[in-house]
Amino acid sequence: MNHDPLAGARLEDLPAHSQALLSVAERQWDREHGLMMFAYGSLMWNPGFEPAQTLVAKVQGYHRALRLRSLVNRGSAEQPGLVMTLLSGGSCRGLLYRVEPSESEATLRRLWLREMVVGTYVPRWIDCQCADGLGVRKALAFTLSRRSPGWAGELPDEHLLHILRHARGRYGTTLDYLERAVASLREHGIRDRALERQLALARQHGL
Repeated sequence: MNHDPLAGARLEDLPAHSQALLSVAERQWDREHGLMMFAYGSLMWNPGFEPAQTLVAKVQGYHRALRLRSLVNRGSAEQPGLVMTLLSGGSCRGLLYRVEPSESEATLRRLWLREMVVGTYVPRWIDCQCADGLGVRKALAFTLSRRSPGWAGELPDEHLLHILRHARGRYGTTLDYLERAVASLREHGIRDRALERQLALARQHGL
């Protein structure tokens, strides 16, 4: 039995906005080193492809935040969950993936089917400073505008705790997502103070 969630998915079935953004990304793509992808959320532990190289990298001008509403994967219409996104401002450390040139186009299109099914994200080629001295590389990242209806805004702790306690989607709970993110970051020597605080808050309340 095929359990691939993208099995049968087609780019032409995506919203027109998502298809247009793919065309923009492909025009702006410097293919010299293959596809470069900046992972800051679930792509860290479940990229869905085999990277040829994985590096810790830092981006300036964006920060990771558990602020994107999830109505399917980590929540529901009745109880929306949350997933990570990149918001403007600050900085962020995550993983930089490099895909072999021969596999890059297919990987990019598969990522589009996974991440752009609704068209909420704003894909951007951003500068990533590699931790091993390789300098700055341009990588694709899925960012979010604060004008997007998917942005959850600033959440008081009581609201966040309610989501962590109750939100569940087809891939599990928002709490599990937060736990996986913190664990993946720690595995690569990255400590995200905001996420660490949120997870500690959940633990303090018995979650």
